[in-house]
Amino acid sequence: MSPTRPSPSITTARLATVALAVIIWFVPPPDGLTVPAWRLFALFLAAIFSVIVGAFPILTASVLAAAATVLTGLLTPAMAYAGFANSTILLIVMAFLVARAVVKCGLGQRLGHLVVSLFGKSTLGLSYSIFLVDGLIAPAFPSNTARGGVLYPLVVGLAEAGGATPDNPDRRKLGGYLMFSGMVSLSLSSALWFTAMAANPLGAEMARSVGVTMNFGTWLIASAVPTLAAMALLPWILLRIMSPEVTSTPDAPAAAKRALAALGPLSRDERIVAATFVGMVALWASAGFFGLDSTAVAMLGLGILLATGVLTLGDIAKEGDVLATFIWFAVLYTLSGQLNEMGFMGYLGSQLAAALGGLGRVPVYLILVVAYVLLHYLFVSQTAHVLALFAVFLEVGMKLGVPAAPLAFMLLFASNFFSVITPQGSSANLLFTGSGYLSQGELYRLGAITTGISLLVYLVVGTPWLMAVAR
Repeated sequence: MSPTRPSPSITTARLATVALAVIIWFVPPPDGLTVPAWRLFALFLAAIFSVIVGAFPILTASVLAAAATVLTGLLTPAMAYAGFANSTILLIVMAFLVARAVVKCGLGQRLGHLVVSLFGKSTLGLSYSIFLVDGLIAPAFPSNTARGGVLYPLVVGLAEAGGATPDNPDRRKLGGYLMFSGMVSLSLSSALWFTAMAANPLGAEMARSVGVTMNFGTWLIASAVPTLAAMALLPWILLRIMSPEVTSTPDAPAAAKRALAALGPLSRDERIVAATFVGMVALWASAGFFGLDSTAVAMLGLGILLATGVLTLGDIAKEGDVLATFIWFAVLYTLSGQLNEMGFMGYLGSQLAAALGGLGRVPVYLILVVAYVLLHYLFVSQTAHVLALFAVFLEVGMKLGVPAAPLAFMLLFASNFFSVITPQGSSANLLFTGSGYLSQGELYRLGAITTGISLLVYLVVGTPWLMAVAR
């Protein structure tokens, strides 16, 4: 068989990607940027652009970019490959495999039937149930990635209970709707609770240096109104946008109860997985108090499942998507971090400050928030984004007359809800993007729409609320 040739549209997209990289590469960098920083930006931008226009899959684009950074001397091998030793990325892999055990033993299907029996009269009800479960457990999880490891098996169980599998085109939209609901839920629950994402206290510490006080109580008061509004709105909007094959299921709760009865008592493997999972959740939730490493907890859980035979090496060998996800995220995580190290992000902040001089504080506030969100296209970590740009944007706004407290809260809320803007916008996304229900193009399109709606809700509903309660 001869190899399949790319279509003319893909060939055009690839040529456009190469042209973009070459043009930026050879254009002299702006004053204030080094040549290496500028050229690394060219490669990073070309990689993201190629995925958006469909020139290459994200794995192909990322490994080509990594190779180019080393072969051109922009990065040393140690710098370029540092992401492969990152504990957060390893946590994703471990959580993905543990989640597979939940599905394999049938516990995920059982949980799915249970939730359907309670909320399953409509697909919209299932989406709201995902938001409800996530919102309730979020305060105990400073790692939204670890929380995704808890939520993902439930979403898989819901999808399978509704007859949706990645290889079933008749119900693929239903699975995609539930998976994306899980991603959006994680982004908003992280904004709702001060302790639901590691970068929230980090940003609060930065804000404290300019006189803004943030703690569990003040954060919840400030976040509750805009975040709950977004949580109420987005499942309904996503239902309209994604149009899953099934929307009304009045008989589903009764059918789910019958399915639960037919399953009988928990099997040996289900009991082992349930006990392991509960133990992992408890250790993750108390990780901050006891000083535990979340990745080590996930490794312990995986080790128990392997030792008891619930998972086998053969099961792991079938998980090719896990390896692909591990590679592309590790590469993009590293390139994004190196852009920050080389001063590219700080340069953007200083240029923005200069451009906004002379504007009133309302347009300055709006431009800063919108720009802060859009710049997340260049980041593969919410925490890295906060470290690179939060203090810069807050300082720019204060110098130009924007009240510090409302701006600080809004930027940190944005640091959570913009996490779905790209598939790699947060490590918490990766379990869901690797599920097989959504293509990379769909993820970018839905991410842009969802982030735009969240931004509008937080600006319209949240801004007046913050002006009233944030001091």
